[in-house]
Amino acid sequence: MSPGPRPASDPASTSASDLRARWSRALLAARAADPLESVPGPGPGPDSGPDPLPYAEDLLARWAEPQRRYHSTAHLTAVLDHIDTLAAHAARPDLVRLAAWFHDAVYLPERSENEERSARLAERALPEAGLGDTSTREVARLVRLTVTHAPEDADADGAVLCDADLAILAAGPERYAAYTAAVREEYGFVPDDAFRAGRAAVLRQLLELPRLFRTPHGVREWEAAARRNIAAELDRLD
Repeated sequence: MSPGPRPASDPASTSASDLRARWSRALLAARAADPLESVPGPGPGPDSGPDPLPYAEDLLARWAEPQRRYHSTAHLTAVLDHIDTLAAHAARPDLVRLAAWFHDAVYLPERSENEERSARLAERALPEAGLGDTSTREVARLVRLTVTHAPEDADADGAVLCDADLAILAAGPERYAAYTAAVREEYGFVPDDAFRAGRAAVLRQLLELPRLFRTPHGVREWEAAARRNIAAELDRLD
């Protein structure tokens, strides 16, 4: 039996409402930035295209799938918050926000092509939602960057998205512990020895990057803390 609609004061309901509004703002701002490519409608401008909300609903349903423990709407919200912090470093921050919505929109822990499938989802959905082809390609490119988290030095938007996605690595001890526990839950089907080996390999790859973070804020505020957290987790895994 369904528990029925949540009351308006319910935090989960409020969060979903906030996320819908954030999606709509980002999509409308991105459409306004390339109006010549917008989907034809009754008049010029971002409001002439399709209603953003059905696309928000589809994405929110994806982010709320039951197999997710870390890659959930809480992670989406955190990434969007970090993008807001880093927005001054982005060339087109609203495209970065759209990329955040899509970067884990397809997520099955047992599959290795989640980022590619998420990028293809963006390539299908965003033109329908009224975004121009050039901007759609840019969003898909940003989504694919989250495979490596290694943008080129001149890639301001890639730096902002990757920094926002990795910011959890610099969290305080309790939040970092909750993050690692949630990741382990997502991979509950993997035996302990195999998980520890795979997780350690991922962490070592991160430490081998010349820099985990590329924006000035990320380097200043998150780099040292993230490396300490990763090194400490590796010690626990050994």
